[in-house]
Parts: sequence; C-alpha cells; structure tokens
Amino acid sequence: MAKQFDSLSDDHIGFITAQHLFFVGTAADEGRVNISPKGMDSLRVLGPNRIVWRNWTGSGNETAAHLALKNRMTLMWCGFEKRPMIMRAYGRARTLHPRDADFDGLNADFPPTEGARQIYDMQVEMVQTSCGFAVPFFDHAGPRAVLEEWTKGKGPDGIATYWDERNQHSIDGLPTHILNAADD
Repeated sequence: MAKQFDSLSDDHIGFITAQHLFFVGTAADEGRVNISPKGMDSLRVLGPNRIVWRNWTGSGNETAAHLALKNRMTLMWCGFEKRPMIMRAYGRARTLHPRDADFDGLNADFPPTEGARQIYDMQVEMVQTSCGFAVPFFDHAGPRAVLEEWTKGKGPDGIATYWDERNQHSIDGLPTHILNAADD
C-alpha cells in the first residue's frame, strides 16, 4: 500500500543515499513525457523538502526545456539491491545554469567537473513510498567513467560547442535556455 508524506524523513534520506541510480520525470503541456536515469555522484538532499541534483552534459536536454514551461518534477528511486521499496518525490524545481548566481555555490557540493550543464533545485511537496515487491534484484557493479572521460576529452570549448549544436532544444523543439535566458 502506498504511503504519502509531506517531507523526507531520515529513513527516506537513508534510502536515497543507499541508491546508485535515480530517475527524473518531467513534461510540458504538449509533447513527450521525459524519464531519464541518473547516476554518478549527482544528487544531494539539503533538507526534508529540498533536493538538488547536477545534470551533466548529454545527448538530450529535456528537463531544462520542460521546466521552463511547466515547473514540476518527479524523482524516483527503486530498491534494486536490498530493501524492496519504490520512492517518489514530487515537487517544483528551478533550473540553474553555470551563468546563474546560485550555480557555483551548489556546484561546490559536488566533485569538480567541466561537464556540469545545470543544477536542479527541487522543493519537495510530497513523498510517496510503495512496496517495490515486483522490482527485481540487480547488483551494482560500479560507476561508469565514460561520461566523465568524454567530458574531459571535449574540454570547455568542446562542451560549449556541443551545447550550441546539440542542447539548445528538446526533441519537441522547445528551447532549453542552455546558452542564455532569452534564447527563444
């Protein structure tokens, strides 16, 4: 049976901390719903109603485009290894780009990288847990270094070019505001 909470408890935060993977869901009013898996050392719980996560440069940029139009986000964790639980955090999030005043302060909470594209600062409005009994067991074999190595190989200029060429619009043609706030 699903249970709902107004905030993250210590138990919820412990569950989040034990996970190697989380999923992000966003959507605009029209177009595709986006669900993305996220890993690496990219998420911090800053309080019972606040989660931040750092988004690395990648092939799509759906979350930024969706949040510019519809300020809502769902994060989800599954207990693959031990505890059978599914947990979702529902809320509102703001997108911070490297040019934004709050970006550097939040980015300092993560390991250094040139590949940080955005930080999402989410205000959690509701937490829901459910049993997760149908979620299969998966063993964590370790993190992948592929994205980190790709980022290092690109360097700052290569990342900037990649953003310009591949990250300015969602798959539905929505602006992501990656280069500036008024890039419509």
